[in-house]
Amino acid sequence: MTLREIYSPKNNRIISFEIFPPKDDSDGVKLSKLLKNLEVLKKHNPAFISLTYGAGGTTQNTSLEIIKKIQKDLKLAVMPHFTCVGNSKNEVKNYLNEIQDLGIKNILALRGDIPENTDLKTMDFKHANELVEFIKSESSLSIGVAGYPEGHIESDNLLLDLKNLKRKVDAGADVIYTQMFFDNDKFFNFVRLAMDAGIEIPIIPGILPVMSYPQLEKMLSMARVTVPKAFMEKLERYKESPEDIKKIGVEFATCQCQKLIDAKVSGLHFFTLNKSHSLSQILDNLGVYSVSQNRV
Repeated sequence: MTLREIYSPKNNRIISFEIFPPKDDSDGVKLSKLLKNLEVLKKHNPAFISLTYGAGGTTQNTSLEIIKKIQKDLKLAVMPHFTCVGNSKNEVKNYLNEIQDLGIKNILALRGDIPENTDLKTMDFKHANELVEFIKSESSLSIGVAGYPEGHIESDNLLLDLKNLKRKVDAGADVIYTQMFFDNDKFFNFVRLAMDAGIEIPIIPGILPVMSYPQLEKMLSMARVTVPKAFMEKLERYKESPEDIKKIGVEFATCQCQKLIDAKVSGLHFFTLNKSHSLSQILDNLGVYSVSQNRV
C-alpha cells in the first residue's frame, strides 16, 4: 500500500516502526537479533517498517539486503529512507529503480547531514524538496518527509522551518513524520502552525520510548527537543538504574501516546533503536494494533 492509502481517512491507529542497519556486523549476528526483535513487534501489525539510510549512501548495500530479509522472512512492507546530499541524480535514479524492483512503494526523502568541507553549490541536491521533486518525476513512489515540532537543530526559526516544509509538500510529499518530542503541546502547536501555512497532508508524530539515560542524553545532543521538567527529574533520580529508567520510559510513552490517540492523530511512528521490549509493552498497554494491510 502507498502512504496515501495507509493514511486514508477510513484507517485509524496506524503504527510504524523505524529501525537502522546494524554497524560492524560482518558475521550477521546483529542483523539476526534485529530480525528477532521485529518478529516480536510484528504481532502489533505495523503498516510498514521504516529503514534508515547512511549519509552519502554509506549503508546502501546493507539497507537493500535488510529490505530483502524483512520482505522474505517477515512478510512486512518496508519504507526505506534516502538522503540526497552527496548523491548525483544518476545515483538517486539507480537507487529508485533498485527499490522499485524490490516492490517498494514508499520512501522517506531527506536532505541528510552535510559532510564537512563540502560545497553545496557543487551538488545536484541541496535541499530535501529538490529530492522530493526528483523522486516524483522519476518514480511512482509515495513520499514521506521529515518535520520538526521544535525546529530543526540548524535553525532558530520555526516559521522558516515550516516554509521549508511547505516546499517539500508542494514538491509532492504525501506524509510528514516528525522528529521525536516529549511534550505533546509542542506537537499540537506544530500541527496548528502547519495548517496555517497551508499544509494539509497527514502529520505523524515520531515517538521515542526512553530506554536508557545515556541514550536520552545522546539524542538530546543531536536534536532540539524539550523534556518536561517532571519527567526529566524522575529520569535523573533513577539514572543509575537501567531497569527503573525503562519502566519510567514505558510509563511516560504510554501516557504520551494515549493522549495523541485521544486527539485522533493519523498514526504513530516509533523509533525502536532496534529493540522491542519497551515498545511492545507500550503497545500492549495501549491495545493499539494497526488496521493497515502490511504484507508485501
